Amino acid sequence: MKKIVLDLAEQLDRESSEKNKYAEMIRELLEAQRARKSEKLSIEQSGLFEELWRKTRPEADSEEALPNAPASAEKKRAARRPLARHVTRERIVHDLPEAEKHCGCCGRDLRLIAEETSERYEYIPAALKVIEDVRRRYACECTVKAAEKPAQPIEKSTAGASLLAHVIVAKWADHQPLYRQQQMLERHGVEISRKTMGGWMAQCAGLLEALYGAAKKELFASHVVGTDDTGVKVLDRKLPFARTGRIWPYVGDARHPVIVYDYTPTRARAGPAKFLEGYKGCLQADAYSVYDAFFKQGRGLVEVGCWMHARRYFFKALESDETRMGPALHLIARLYRVEERAKALGLTAEQRGELRRHVSAPVMEKLHAYLMELKQQVLPKSPSGAAVRYALNQWQALNVYLEDGELEIDNGATERANRDIAVGRGNWTFFGSDAGGRTAAILRTFIASCKRNGVDPFAWFRDVLSRIGAHPVSRIAELLPHNWKPIASNT
Repeated sequence: MKKIVLDLAEQLDRESSEKNKYAEMIRELLEAQRARKSEKLSIEQSGLFEELWRKTRPEADSEEALPNAPASAEKKRAARRPLARHVTRERIVHDLPEAEKHCGCCGRDLRLIAEETSERYEYIPAALKVIEDVRRRYACECTVKAAEKPAQPIEKSTAGASLLAHVIVAKWADHQPLYRQQQMLERHGVEISRKTMGGWMAQCAGLLEALYGAAKKELFASHVVGTDDTGVKVLDRKLPFARTGRIWPYVGDARHPVIVYDYTPTRARAGPAKFLEGYKGCLQADAYSVYDAFFKQGRGLVEVGCWMHARRYFFKALESDETRMGPALHLIARLYRVEERAKALGLTAEQRGELRRHVSAPVMEKLHAYLMELKQQVLPKSPSGAAVRYALNQWQALNVYLEDGELEIDNGATERANRDIAVGRGNWTFFGSDAGGRTAAILRTFIASCKRNGVDPFAWFRDVLSRIGAHPVSRIAELLPHNWKPIASNT
């Protein structure tokens, strides 16, 4: 009888644990649907959590004073921006009728004393045009000569470089699926099927393969590479449903400003292992287990933790355990304040490293001691337990950034690189195949790298697609967005 009771009690405990688990998942999904929850503390939360922290430490625990930023670094009140100077201007003069250019009192002619100018934007819709390439032929009794015409990105195609650039940018930068682009072109009276446009993109990705390799070589010269992954639905004719492939952005450091995407059919270790083969340096990522093998002695990779991922666990646990999670978030916020001040001051990597060792390192010691205390208090399977366990398991990797001013406190740049995939995924929905995933990875590489370097992606694709076929392979890196210098505009 006693054994039956114990079995029933154990079964009830398991069922209760499962219900709590699914209830938490449903709550997180509903929150994600309602709005994106910011992980930045409000002024009220900062004050409350600081007070909670002080209560846990009766001794004085004053925050280390940070150096002041110059006045020019402080945020100023936003003023109306002048209209862009590079945009073509059309001057329209509004003048008085000739009959009104005389004074009604004295009868004399009025003289011009000033002009009052105001500006506004007007939009001229995009237009398509057909270019006729006419090759003239000449002959005599013994020879025939014909004029040459410029090579096109895709020979015998009806698409020039500018149209190809438009289709690529509209999909991978502006998230317009091909069926919508087909409808837009139809409004211009032009019928181009989405299947045709899909073929164009695959061919353009093929043209850019060598440049993609050059981008990867540039990435591997980085001191630190950030990476993450996100899922994308992929159609598979062998299956009655769409399976999930993975897109992996790899972000170079400040001296190597490239973002290289890779596509893999699964989330297995083989994908990132193959891509990162030959790279030696620092790798900043979350605690996904596939990365563990990369940091074994002799592999040549140094693990750098991400405080953004660690902080997220504490935010998830905040609703159920504010009293204990609040102080931890207060200390993490102090770490981020150091980073914000270093950025505002424009510190060099060496100066930022010194500031971290002086100010951030003591905060980390306090946070570690506090987490060790919490470890004995929280339930292992609770949200609070998960937050404490994640941070302590990753503690060594989370400390690495303190000793190297070139490293960032988190992997935010990589998460931002993934954000465009997430936004686009809501529009174009899926990849048509694994080959389509590879095409997307190559084209997104150059869209994201253009964005990072402040380069207009349309201008870049139009120019590079028109000349990459004749460009020397030995100088292919010249065409990377951060090295690119445009030649005369192409039609």
